[in-house]
Amino acid sequence: MNRFFPFLQWVTTYKKSYFAKDLVAGVTVGIVLVPQAMAYAMIAGLPPVYGLYAAFLPVLTYVFLGTSRKIGVGPVAMDSLLVAAGLGTLSIAGPEQYIAMVAVLAFLVGALQLVLGLLRMGFLVNFLSKPVISGFTSGAAIIIMLSQLKHLLGTGSSSNSSKFHILLMDAYSYLFDINPYSLGIGAAGVLLILVFKKWNRRIPGILIVVVLAMMAAYALKLGDYGVALVGAVPSGLPNFVMPNLQWDSLEKLWPIALALALVGYLEAISIGKALEVQSGEETIEPNQELLALGSSNIVGSFFQAYPVTASFSRSAINHQSGAKTNLAGLYSVILVVLTLLFLTPIFQFLPNAVLASIIMVSVFSLIDVSYAKNLWDNRRDEFVVLLITFLATLFLGIKEGIFIGMLSSLLLMVYRTSKPHFAVLGNVRDTDYYKNIERFGDEITYREDLLIVRFDAQLYFGNSTFFKSQLLKEVHKKGEALKGVVLNAEAINYIDSTAAAMLMKTIQVIHDMGLQFYIAGAIGPTRDIIFSSGIINELGKEYLFVKTKEAVAFYDDPKAVSEVSSRVAYENRCKKKTIQGSKV
Repeated sequence: MNRFFPFLQWVTTYKKSYFAKDLVAGVTVGIVLVPQAMAYAMIAGLPPVYGLYAAFLPVLTYVFLGTSRKIGVGPVAMDSLLVAAGLGTLSIAGPEQYIAMVAVLAFLVGALQLVLGLLRMGFLVNFLSKPVISGFTSGAAIIIMLSQLKHLLGTGSSSNSSKFHILLMDAYSYLFDINPYSLGIGAAGVLLILVFKKWNRRIPGILIVVVLAMMAAYALKLGDYGVALVGAVPSGLPNFVMPNLQWDSLEKLWPIALALALVGYLEAISIGKALEVQSGEETIEPNQELLALGSSNIVGSFFQAYPVTASFSRSAINHQSGAKTNLAGLYSVILVVLTLLFLTPIFQFLPNAVLASIIMVSVFSLIDVSYAKNLWDNRRDEFVVLLITFLATLFLGIKEGIFIGMLSSLLLMVYRTSKPHFAVLGNVRDTDYYKNIERFGDEITYREDLLIVRFDAQLYFGNSTFFKSQLLKEVHKKGEALKGVVLNAEAINYIDSTAAAMLMKTIQVIHDMGLQFYIAGAIGPTRDIIFSSGIINELGKEYLFVKTKEAVAFYDDPKAVSEVSSRVAYENRCKKKTIQGSKV
């Protein structure tokens, strides 16, 4: 039960001292969550109240099923933009059908996360490398900010594109239709939020800005001056509505649902892990997080919510406010419920420009220039992956950016493994160490008659040709003085069938040259393959060694290697099975 309902772990050990901290953290997060949820719903192309629906039952579900005690779950800017980008490409008749499709999307996202969790597929998120994440989030942040210009400037543009160049051209087209009142109140909102954040992060700057903006809109009748207001917000809790799960809808939505499922899970895990490092308390269980997020999204889909995950900003507030358990999330939900029941009438005076200012300030921190600069200085190949992801997100689209980034990252990994590090080794004077001759230079004892090489990767079909060409290249460089070749196999943890056939052929070629071949340092699993694949038959058992120095000693004097060393080198799983079989 504890495994499937993690709240049982902390509720049974709950201390009275936790109550005040959880209450303060929950209320603080709730104060930020209400206006943020309404703002993010606008990004998703939904009426603001649907953000509050997403901040209700999905968050409550996570309280009982989530394993992180620090993250703040609910609507987020990134997922909101993905919803808008995914549904924007479909032919949707009107607002009611759009809302219905959002519910189907939330259900599909939750179902995918739930299935991945049940199959214990949490490792899939590892295929989203940090350069891909950084490039994607930076590009998405720029798209989000540009998409909010129409609200900040009060132009009322109808463009729902998620492509940088289209949004930029759209912004230029309405540059001369700016409403100065909307621009003024939006700019003031940005400035005040930044001032409060700089002054004291504990001050609920967003809430203060929202209250001041509503008071100003009501007192000055800003609606009469063309300032777009949120308008009437329905009061009451969301109704139960069964998502319309038709095959046509599922077929259209599954690509964006998969992107949302993976990105949402990645956000939750990465934020949760980062906060665990700060707190020193480790509670996150990756596969259970998939189950928790999946259940939250499925429950939300029946109550008109759109997909949710962990929020960067609200999770940081939750942690800084001293939250001890998931109960803090319950207090945030209570504040959302009170808003839905009693406070929605006052939000009709909230200017859209202020919601846009909240969004812009919130997502600006997602643009990580310092990480890109660090990659440029130290990891140019990974910088290229970041740049490809960034540009694809900007100009091709949100979901396209994710998949192109993942593909670029995987291609880089394949390229690296196809041409791994290949080093020629030499003995460091007066030691038993054999190191890269390019790194140690004059400290190495150089031998014309012996070539020692190290291959720093598994041997498989993708790099077997590279290994053979590099080895023979070094053999030919040595010339006629060469008598023996030693392969240091310490870093080779696997040899597939293609590479095994290549290695046997290469050993045969070297033998035909009149040279002797040695293998040293192979770990247990690699030795098993050397014996089971037949490599040992071409090599000869007496030429397999535990350490490079023993191979060199045997080359110099065949009687130099001890019986114990030979027995360890020849130990393999195939031999054990034979011995066990003979005992039976």
